[in-house]
Amino acid sequence: MAAAPLDLDQLHTFITIADMGSFTRAAEEVHRTQSAVSMQMRRLEERVGKQLFAKDGRTNRLTEDGERLLSYARRLIRLNRETLAAFDDASLEGHIRIGTPDDYADRFLPEIMARFLRSNPRVELSVTCEPTANLVEQIKRGQLDIALITHDDARGSEVVRREPLLWVGSMNHEVHQEEVLPLALGRPSCLWRRTACDMLDAMNRDYRIIFTSWSATVIMSAVLSGLAVSVLPECALRPGMRILGESDGFGALPDCRIGILRGHSSQPQIVDALARHISESLDNISVVPPATDEAGHFDFAGIAYGRAKRLRPGQMLPGW
Repeated sequence: MAAAPLDLDQLHTFITIADMGSFTRAAEEVHRTQSAVSMQMRRLEERVGKQLFAKDGRTNRLTEDGERLLSYARRLIRLNRETLAAFDDASLEGHIRIGTPDDYADRFLPEIMARFLRSNPRVELSVTCEPTANLVEQIKRGQLDIALITHDDARGSEVVRREPLLWVGSMNHEVHQEEVLPLALGRPSCLWRRTACDMLDAMNRDYRIIFTSWSATVIMSAVLSGLAVSVLPECALRPGMRILGESDGFGALPDCRIGILRGHSSQPQIVDALARHISESLDNISVVPPATDEAGHFDFAGIAYGRAKRLRPGQMLPGW
């Protein structure tokens, strides 16, 4: 006999509890009593045959099995939403302008756009790739409806993802060992540039900036060719780069915070839907470190995306 399908309503409640960290707050969010929510979760645990939650003080944390189910649950709920939207004659329709730096565009936009357009096939997206500072100005001038930017407290964006900000060099060169460290960084207003220079100044490390560009492609080319060291978020790492850590003489940098900044759009429903898709997409994208075989060779197929451990200092990303 075929197994009974999972209950989408139970999965929705399960996701809400995981996000809220509390049965009580989740019950308020899904408009149910706490006892009804608890019953739903007991039935879900019976259905999958695993314990999904463990008490942690006043909060409920996910067990290892709960974490496994969470990624599947999110995908099932998204697929359900996309399926209904595909047959909804009253679905969202319009034109939205989104901006993001090219550091994030290559890694994040394909996933975000694919999921959003499957759910909202009548919406047209226009994409602008500019540095964060430019995007903030375009939001203020009404030239963009929403932007995915590097968060700064002064900008007032909503943080949707945190990633390690990393010192990176080329795996085929030793430029990081030069007495005067050559750097490839963004323009003077770049937050990562200021962070890197402040740390090197605090370390009394001599350096010179030999490449300055808004273009992530230019910065990464300088790194991969062995001309300079740079700082990049985890999402911007490329095969052939080496992460530089304390053993190389580089201190840990603060996390890169990625945020959503909204403009004054005439189509707030579409902006809200896109913001939700961005948040959900970024919650499930991460860089998987390449595996190694017994001889220490990297498995190129091990570079993928999904929930995974963070790359560690000293990790090298091989070329293709």
